[in-house]
Amino acid sequence: MSRAKYDKHSVHAAEFINDAEIRDTLDYAVANKDNKSLLEEILRKAEEGNGISHREAAVLIEMEDKEIEERLYAIARKLKERIYGNRIVMFAPLYLSNYCINGCVYCPYHAINKTIPRRKLTQEEIRREVIALQDMGHKRLALETGEHPKLNPIEYVLESIDTIYSIHHKNGAIRRVNVNIAATTVENYTRLKDAGIGTYILFEETYDRETYEKLHPTGPKSDWAYHTEAMDRAMEGGIDDVGIGALFGISSYRYDLVGILMHAEHLEARFGVGPHTISVPRIRPADDIDPADFPNAVTDEVFRRIVAVLRVAVPYTGMIVSTRESKRSRELVLDVGVSQLSGGSRTSVGGYAEGIEDAEESAQFDISDNRTLDEIVEWLLDLGYIPSFCTACYREGRTGDRFMSLAKRGLIGNCCAPNALMTLAEYIEDYASPQVKLKGKQMIARLTEVIPSEKVRRITQSNLEEIVKGKRDFRF
Repeated sequence: MSRAKYDKHSVHAAEFINDAEIRDTLDYAVANKDNKSLLEEILRKAEEGNGISHREAAVLIEMEDKEIEERLYAIARKLKERIYGNRIVMFAPLYLSNYCINGCVYCPYHAINKTIPRRKLTQEEIRREVIALQDMGHKRLALETGEHPKLNPIEYVLESIDTIYSIHHKNGAIRRVNVNIAATTVENYTRLKDAGIGTYILFEETYDRETYEKLHPTGPKSDWAYHTEAMDRAMEGGIDDVGIGALFGISSYRYDLVGILMHAEHLEARFGVGPHTISVPRIRPADDIDPADFPNAVTDEVFRRIVAVLRVAVPYTGMIVSTRESKRSRELVLDVGVSQLSGGSRTSVGGYAEGIEDAEESAQFDISDNRTLDEIVEWLLDLGYIPSFCTACYREGRTGDRFMSLAKRGLIGNCCAPNALMTLAEYIEDYASPQVKLKGKQMIARLTEVIPSEKVRRITQSNLEEIVKGKRDFRF
């Protein structure tokens, strides 16, 4: 193992995700988990809303004081409300292909799995999938595909993005395509940027290099440094919204939490802007995969604390939880920092449209939350959240440091709140069940009245009237 020196400004993965620094941080956290004065100091700093360091976050993840824990949750809740309000952004994954040449032992797409049906969508099949997603009400997708240079080349991904953006079915349109594909070159990231993607997403899986290399024995993904430095190349290629994450349960959650935050600190140090999103998936059962083979499982209680610590450490970053999680676990983490949810998801290739053979057998992992998008929208309304289908920031150029600047000054809500209400209005007019439509209209009427700016309130009310008449796509 390299004895590289820790340097968050470095271009080398072994220096900005430095094993010695992480292990020293974890030792420091254990030694100080009962240090009441230090914990109080960290909480006071967290409450200011400017973030805390990876070392301070490690202390919070270790502490055992229940009173301190409840204060952590209260601060996380307050920060999420201050920056993101009560809005929850909705999206869905779209799996294009499960052909893959990697050997990732936790993923059923691994090359030696001979039982899973392999599929790659044609552009016509993608069109059918997108129409099915539009008919649910989705406006934002996350593209997923296995790594296969011959069957899933960058040209296929770019063509698929063009296809998705070209489809307008009834009042449906996909307005933002996020992309979760394998680490690639600066040139290819520039091509993705030019294709109009939103966020480029890539999970580290685990930041522990030794464990990573055991879990990725073959294929291009086995190169830990190339994979870990992918976000640097993406930003060099012009993509200023990037999304990071780890697959909790395949390694030490403590190590990976610190790794995520060191990665965020590195991006901030080198590019002046941290990750746009952080995802926190947990290992799930799947074809040829048994989570019992991974002894680092994360309980719901620990999962909740991870989300809360991430929220106070990087308060301006969106946090994503998928349908891997159950209704109960999603509700627990919504309360302490999550700002984006998938809904009505399928993790199979061709899982949305009817009539695609073997679709369900091609799933990447089992889904815990099988509710329809409409059921999830109703659930969020009942909890007091605004289900938002907004994509305005990306389309108005509020990305990267422009977005972060507004978020850090507490100004992003001036755009986000009315945009969320207008996109919810589109959803309830076009797709909602009668009871969801009633609940949505009640929320929109109540919250429109309390928009602070009289001018914004007046424009929002006018746009809402136009939405009822059939016009679409208003945004601030």
